[in-house]
Amino acid sequence: MKNKDNSVPEENSDNLENTEQSDIKTDTNETSAENTDNTEKVEKADSNKELELKVSELNDRYLRLYSEFDNYRKRTMKEKLDIIKTAGEDVFKTLLPVVDDFERAIKANENIEDVKAIKEGIQLIYNKFKGNIQQKGLVALETIGQTFDADTMEAITHVPAADDSQKGKVVDEVEKGYKLGDKVIRFAKVIVAQ
Repeated sequence: MKNKDNSVPEENSDNLENTEQSDIKTDTNETSAENTDNTEKVEKADSNKELELKVSELNDRYLRLYSEFDNYRKRTMKEKLDIIKTAGEDVFKTLLPVVDDFERAIKANENIEDVKAIKEGIQLIYNKFKGNIQQKGLVALETIGQTFDADTMEAITHVPAADDSQKGKVVDEVEKGYKLGDKVIRFAKVIVAQ
């Protein structure tokens, strides 16, 4: 039957409403799914940007640290070279007065005929030189009469001992040995009795 006002029957109108609601729900579900996908994409993009920033920051820190280390290495190498170049400066400063004394002695000895004065002058210069090197820590090793010690001495030759008490002892010194602090810088060359 037809309604006179050309309207849709109630049953059909309910169906239409249900269909429209179902379409709206479907659209809403699709929109929310799209929103979720978009949100995930935005979150992933933000996460990627954060990771890129962290990587960039760490790379920058690495480069700075590497540069600082390289500068430190170059600076210490330069300092070592400077120390090596000037290491002997202090020693040479103490030896220069001795060189001056030798020069004065040579000049004075040109006209002197007295041998005793020359000997005294040489002895004075020697004592000054010896005092200067001792101030810097250089000490001559005492070897004559001592028991042979391979840590500080080098045996040049062996000679027969005059008596049993001299066996294994140093009877003569060919070249003095020296220690700088606790380190032997030149071994004494000695003759040992057997």
